[in-house]
Amino acid sequence: MKKYFFLTCFIFITVFKTAKAQDDQDLLKFWQYYSDIENSLYKHHCSVAFKQLDLRKNEVEKLKTKSDYLARKKIVRDKLAEVVGPLPKRTPLNAKVTEVIKKDSYRVEKIIYQSIPDYFVTGALFIPDGVKKNAPAIFYACGHSPEGFRVDAYQNIIINLVKKGFVVFSIDPMGQGERYEYWNPTKNEANFIPDHEHSYAGAQCLISGYSIGKYFIWDVMRGIDYMLSRKEVDPKRIGMTGRSGGGNITAYLGALDDRLLATAPECYITNYKLLLKSVGPQCSEQNLYQMIYKGLDHADFIEARAPKPTMVIGTTRDFFSIEGGRESYLEAKKMYQTLDAGDYLSMTVDDDIHTSTKKNREAMYAFFQKQLNNPGSPKEIEVELLTPEELKVSKTGQISTSFEAQSIFSLNKAITEKQIKILKTSRLDILEHLKKIPSEAEKLSGFEHPKRYGESIFSGRHIYSDYILEKYLIHGSDNYVLPTLLLKPKTASKKEIVLMLDSEGLNHAIKKDSIALKLVKKGYSVLLFDLPGIGSMGPGYLKGDSYIDGVSYNQWFSAILTGRSHVSLRTEDILRLVHFVKKELKDYSSISAISSGPLGVELLHAVTFNSDIKNICLIKPFLSFSNIATTRLYKPKYIPFTVAGAIQSYDLPDLMANMKTGKLMIFDPVNAKGIKPTKEELDKTYAF
Repeated sequence: MKKYFFLTCFIFITVFKTAKAQDDQDLLKFWQYYSDIENSLYKHHCSVAFKQLDLRKNEVEKLKTKSDYLARKKIVRDKLAEVVGPLPKRTPLNAKVTEVIKKDSYRVEKIIYQSIPDYFVTGALFIPDGVKKNAPAIFYACGHSPEGFRVDAYQNIIINLVKKGFVVFSIDPMGQGERYEYWNPTKNEANFIPDHEHSYAGAQCLISGYSIGKYFIWDVMRGIDYMLSRKEVDPKRIGMTGRSGGGNITAYLGALDDRLLATAPECYITNYKLLLKSVGPQCSEQNLYQMIYKGLDHADFIEARAPKPTMVIGTTRDFFSIEGGRESYLEAKKMYQTLDAGDYLSMTVDDDIHTSTKKNREAMYAFFQKQLNNPGSPKEIEVELLTPEELKVSKTGQISTSFEAQSIFSLNKAITEKQIKILKTSRLDILEHLKKIPSEAEKLSGFEHPKRYGESIFSGRHIYSDYILEKYLIHGSDNYVLPTLLLKPKTASKKEIVLMLDSEGLNHAIKKDSIALKLVKKGYSVLLFDLPGIGSMGPGYLKGDSYIDGVSYNQWFSAILTGRSHVSLRTEDILRLVHFVKKELKDYSSISAISSGPLGVELLHAVTFNSDIKNICLIKPFLSFSNIATTRLYKPKYIPFTVAGAIQSYDLPDLMANMKTGKLMIFDPVNAKGIKPTKEELDKTYAF
């Protein structure tokens, strides 16, 4: 019996000590007011977006006259062109019909064209029997379905439109149908679902300063080029519709392509304020670079095409907020009415989830029948659908295995390499180049120097055998606090304090035999802390439709929409901690810093904007932004630590070279794959 009693006591004491040690460094269980701290990162980006959207709203509310609205329309179209970025040059489509299928009252021509040289697009042209020339035509944009346009729901709409006398063209977007770019030929399956493939490739485009949406837009524009090459299509009677991701592309094209007479985006139009408050930003192509920062919102997609016929289609239980859809519609309606075109903008809504309902489909049929001058009954009929095999366009069923083809990765890599070349040219004049680094890094990352500093909250002290642990809450750059631990040697303390940035959080940084504890034993004081999105301050509730390997790309997109970055916010908070050391601790004459993992990016930015940190040590940093953008299979965990659009002006080696004082040490750097770089990679990165 005694044996079991002592064993029980031993277990209790061990658990108690472990729990106590954990409690010693856990600040937030005591400060329950800050229980939502893990959402600080995303909510900060939302708060920035809301302020920017309010500025836009104020501008729109000033519009009164026709000339006001027409001037606004020009501004919007110019800004849309800016956030989309320069489109590729028109080159020969080299379109081929791979097969023709005869069906009841129509035929299907399977088409492959090149929207960019060697960048192949698969599609199908549906032509009603008896149509010889100048028929009304519709481009149907499918949503994020693995099978592309072959899904039953999309086929039902396409064939109903064909039965009503419309020529219809539909294509596979990148990452869907026959256009998976991360296709595994051994398993004969895709490595990613469509949303993930869009964002995985799209993140590299954003690092290079533009949205992958540009390629989605261009594929459709070239698809319209193909439609116009066909005598069956009336160039003056072209419409476009699509649901979900297809609604997104329809909204884009409606705003950018004047060849479209009528458009009907379905289950997409909302507004950014309610999107951010509900489901959050969607996958990569739906996030145009700095769109909110440039003063744009969903209503602008409609207003940019006014007074052309437009129908907004929605459902009341869609994850794209219907209230946002109504607000955007009502805003655009004022513009249409002022331009004497109120009847050209309409909205149809049904009570359902994110889906296409019969009521909405029939309203859409009637809309196109009227606006494209193709009268008839809008009633939906039952149609015979084609099998996916019948609609297979390429030889193997995948472009990547049918052709030596370009991909989004290869297209973006070519752009990135040009940007790297520009950067290298700038580096030739070293002094002038380095002089520009702080301002370029500030502008592109979205960094803002802290203007006010809140008072710290002292939250307890623990005395151990060889060091003292003090707990603080430091006010961050928004309505949150930074959990902070100060470890001080009990005796022979040096006058140098070391900031410790651990990408896995302060609890990881203070574990047994950690660098932090070893430094304390050497007589250094160590300041450990969590930053937004890190440790106890993450990951936050928003995962999103592009949550890949534990990384929310969608949170990262929210920052890019506002012209900011995770990096800028965390850098601002590092400088708040430097201020805390200087103003409140006062016992130290020198500040150094160590980062573990990709937080080395933030540390490099911090020393760029503030000279108080003298010496820095980077442990396992990734090589550079450009290395991630030019590596086909990169580790998603590095994406939140990149700065969109930086490469042409600066990269991590430029921040290193710009250090004015102190020393820089780098231990065990990793490449974009998360492994030890080759000598060639190291030389290429650090030569400058």
